[in-house]
Amino acid sequence: MELQEFLTQIQSEVREQMSGGLPFAEKFFAEIVMQHMAEAGMTSEPASCDFDGKVGNANLRLSGFALSDDGDQLDLFVSLYEGVNEITPITDAECKTAADQCLRFLQLCVEGKMAARLDPTHDARSLAETIHAGYNELDQIRIFVLTDKKSKSKNFKAREISGKTVRLEVMDIERLYRHISEGKPRDELIVDFNQIAGSPLPCVFVPGQEDYEYALAAIPGEALRHLYDRFGARLLEANVRSFLSARSKGVNAGIQKTLRESPDHFMAYNNGIVLVADEAIMAQGQDGVPGIAWLKGMQIVNGGQTTASLYFTKKKYPETDLSRVRVPAKIIILKRNDAAKEEALVSDISRFANSQNAVRQSDLSANKPYHIEVERLSLSVYCPDGIGRWFYERAAGSYATMLARETSPAKMKALKESIPPARKITKTDLAQYSMAWSGLPDVVSLGAQKCFDRFMASMPTPEEGEVIVPLDAAGYKAIVAKAIIYRAVQKLIRPMFPAFKSNVASYVVSLVARTYADEFRLERVWNNQGLSSELLVQISTWAREVNDQLHNTSNGRMISEWAKKPECRDEVLNAQYSPSAYGIPEVVS
Repeated sequence: MELQEFLTQIQSEVREQMSGGLPFAEKFFAEIVMQHMAEAGMTSEPASCDFDGKVGNANLRLSGFALSDDGDQLDLFVSLYEGVNEITPITDAECKTAADQCLRFLQLCVEGKMAARLDPTHDARSLAETIHAGYNELDQIRIFVLTDKKSKSKNFKAREISGKTVRLEVMDIERLYRHISEGKPRDELIVDFNQIAGSPLPCVFVPGQEDYEYALAAIPGEALRHLYDRFGARLLEANVRSFLSARSKGVNAGIQKTLRESPDHFMAYNNGIVLVADEAIMAQGQDGVPGIAWLKGMQIVNGGQTTASLYFTKKKYPETDLSRVRVPAKIIILKRNDAAKEEALVSDISRFANSQNAVRQSDLSANKPYHIEVERLSLSVYCPDGIGRWFYERAAGSYATMLARETSPAKMKALKESIPPARKITKTDLAQYSMAWSGLPDVVSLGAQKCFDRFMASMPTPEEGEVIVPLDAAGYKAIVAKAIIYRAVQKLIRPMFPAFKSNVASYVVSLVARTYADEFRLERVWNNQGLSSELLVQISTWAREVNDQLHNTSNGRMISEWAKKPECRDEVLNAQYSPSAYGIPEVVS
């Protein structure tokens, strides 16, 4: 799939989900990009938060934000969307203007001047208060300009606010295409050890395995710190990234102590890191020792705490001497033959490399029998028209790979018509839809990766002696029906509220499932591939009431944080709502 085709696909997805004109389309585009960035590990779980106004003569804009669980990393997003149908350039001046407008919003928040200017009911107010109260705790601050055009520059000179560096980046259609077309963010991560370490990385290289090659090395601590400074959490494989805390707690405190007091002993004390890469170039150093000169697609699958601790220790204690630090590294260079097999291999590497951790990495594997079974059924179960199908993307990027295999434009067009992008369900999608329907909107609000972890942990396993009911066609249709419901709710409420729409959507879906319980006919949703107008009217009524309940029970807390609490789930779902209308077709009367 080429860039132009990708743009057409994105615009089609936006228009299919939206009604209400360009302003609402821009909001949905921002949501698409922010959520992809979260899934790619470039940011924490995002929340939409629209603000467009003036303070004095200055224009201020904000489209969304993402704040890490520890409150140490903040990303702000501002959207520049025009709905273009052809690859269209955008000037650096336009992107800088948008970044400056968002920067002014941040500046006023930090100074404590923004919250007072906002109506207490405006969702940006709680964000402004949070930034003002927690700014000193932030270690990383970034502003992203999101655009459906093509930008020449992908980042601009960093700014400084109250002694902290604020990075300015652009996520344009080209950069988004690079991520989504490959299904993973690794391709942009190119490491030249000649530049960051002064010479090729000495190693012991073992070639010739069937699907990978292997090297053992010791990476200079300063080089690893530089890589984290440049790429941030994108350097960490998704399964590891979700559980990484940059704060110095537990094992991180020990790492920090060694770095500051015994840097020469770091290699002896530390277990090291495990990383994968898509390509490598070997070269000889000045002393004739073979080494790795260049890696493409580098990703750390074990050792995220070590990597982040190097960066944050040096940042907090500048006197720390990382030049004396070496980090043991096992480097696995993948042979790219099959995307699904490659992802399964990376998942297994991550699982076994992290086997000593408390985190159940195996629960996050795409290679689990459940996901294989869902994928199998998606290939054989057709929609009621007998032509179309839904696509379960078990391996990241497999939808794009399927399209790329078609040899003619006509066949690709026919395939897209029978399996459009709007009918693609990812692993994290499935988890969110299922957990919302199971009455756990608080878990959905934790974010895609953490929700997926909880979803997998909730599934029966033969090791625990539990009975596993095989998934059949009816079960698969129920999965898709839940996807249809969740997406219909999202589409319906998107123009209704300025922020926290994803939280409202998950709570509304849970309310629908809880209210109707066994009386709800998922098979009717499947048969109609959509919801009745009567049910949509009822959902619209409940959505307003759920939104009010979330705000009324939050007691000033940010909705996106309050929605993650079991107490919020209990209060909101147990509240009194308008009675269900009579004659809803999906409900057994």
